Formats: sequence, C-alpha cells, structure tokens
Amino acid sequence: MEQISFFFFRILSWVLSRIPLSVLYVIADLVYFLLYYIIRYRKKVVFKNLRNSFPEKSENEIKKIAIRFYHHLSDIFMENIALIRMKPEKVKKMIDFESCIQIATDIFNQDKHIIIVTAHYNNWEYYLVLPLLSPHKTLGIYKPLNNKNYDKEFFNMRTKFGALPVSMNDSFRTILQYDKNKVYTTIGLIADQRPPRTSSNYWTIFLNQDASIFLGPEKIAKKIKATLVFTYLEKVKRGKYKMIFDHIIENPSQYNEFEITEKYIRWVEKIIKDKPEYYLWSHNRWKNKRKPEM
Repeated sequence: MEQISFFFFRILSWVLSRIPLSVLYVIADLVYFLLYYIIRYRKKVVFKNLRNSFPEKSENEIKKIAIRFYHHLSDIFMENIALIRMKPEKVKKMIDFESCIQIATDIFNQDKHIIIVTAHYNNWEYYLVLPLLSPHKTLGIYKPLNNKNYDKEFFNMRTKFGALPVSMNDSFRTILQYDKNKVYTTIGLIADQRPPRTSSNYWTIFLNQDASIFLGPEKIAKKIKATLVFTYLEKVKRGKYKMIFDHIIENPSQYNEFEITEKYIRWVEKIIKDKPEYYLWSHNRWKNKRKPEM
C-alpha cells in the first residue's frame, strides 16, 4: 500500500510541476478547505500557539490569522510537491534573489564562509537556490524524513541547483572538513525549530513562551569564522518570493556567549509579528519544558 501511495505521489508531483501556477493555486484553495474545515489539521495546536504568542489579540483576530495561515500552508504544501519535479528555469522565476548576489559574492571574495540563518517562515524550501548566489560550496543542513522514499525525493529536490544536503547528525563534522580544506561554504540553517531534549541549548522567552533554541549557528560561526546573515523570504504574491538579507554579523567572535542566539530569536519574533500568517504555527514548537533549577 505504501509503494502504491508513493507511486501516485510521484505522478502528482510531475503533474503539479507542469501545470500553470494559476491552476496550482486553485487546487491549493481546495486543499485549504479540506485542511481547515474537514480534516481540521492540527487546529488545536495552531490556535494554542497563536493564543499563547499573542495574548493581547482578541479571539476574532486569532481566527483571522489562523485562516490566513491555513491558506498559506496550503500554498506551500502544493508548491513543495511541485518543486520536486519542477524545472529549474521555472523555479528561478518564482524566487527573486538578485539583491543578495553581490553581498554573497563579496563575502566569498574575503575568503570567508557564509551562514544563512532563517526560520520556518514563508516557504523555506526555496532556499534551494542558494548555490546561485556565489561560488561558495552550498551545504543545506536538514533533518532526514523517516520514510526513505519521500526522503530521497526531497533530498534530490534540494540538489536541483547544486547544493549538498547534509543531515544534522553529520553537519558539524562535514563543515569542519570543508573548513580544514579551505573550501568556502554557504551553510543554510533553520534554527527556530524545537531542538531535541538531549541537545545543549539556550533557553529564553520566544513569543511570550519559554523556549529552547539551537546554538548551532552561533557555535559554527565562531568556530569557522563565518559571516552570519539573518535571511527571510518575503511573499510578494502567490508564486513569487523575494529573498532578503536582513541582518549581517561579520565577526561573530566579537560577541559574548548566547548574544548572537538572542539577536537571532528577537529577529525571528520581529518578522513573525509583522506578518504572523506566514509562520509555521502547526508545529508543536513549545512542547519542551525547561527543567526547574535545583
């Protein structure tokens, strides 16, 4: 049964990658109706996260954000299935990254690594275009999917422009090897997800809630003397995104411990509060609880 469903998934991906975007988003509207009204996909989690993050907002305001979120979630759901087999020329038309090329190239010319740090905001899968920004070798740090068939599909999608997807477990060792060989890299990191309980993390308040935060970007940047760039995608319209290099940290070693991580999480808060419907509210982000101090 699993192989049959995967076979139809591949057919769906091929079809969605070939149809006009106008048709893709008509289908996305139908998916929204199913997710919100029929399946009620993670509605308890979404509304809980929104209420806790925005206690100052009325229930009516929370509902409006949730509805916009489900519309956006349906868009990126359909986009990502299509992206698997979408031709590179079509992908490039959907993401405007021109303003970032000169900045990335200048960093490469300084013989420095660049760490692109983003969040689960808008459609993060479009960062597959990072290899087009500069001569850097591009490493995309990711968490492998449990299903090997689907993991392979998304792995191949992320290599469309020449990036090397690296699993989280192998990331630090791989990065250090490239640094040792003086191969300058662009490293793509999404650092706002819930870290494993066993990880060494930093606790702070994120959107009015206790949250543990990955220390990876800060630690890696200091270790390999990389330039850190806080980056997000602006949704210009359906099917059109713009990459924004929003904040640059050139010398991470000059910052105190946890200072960069704190700057990052405040930056994520800022872009979420500006347009909250584009954040991934269906993820149980605040599930981990801080252990009481002894």
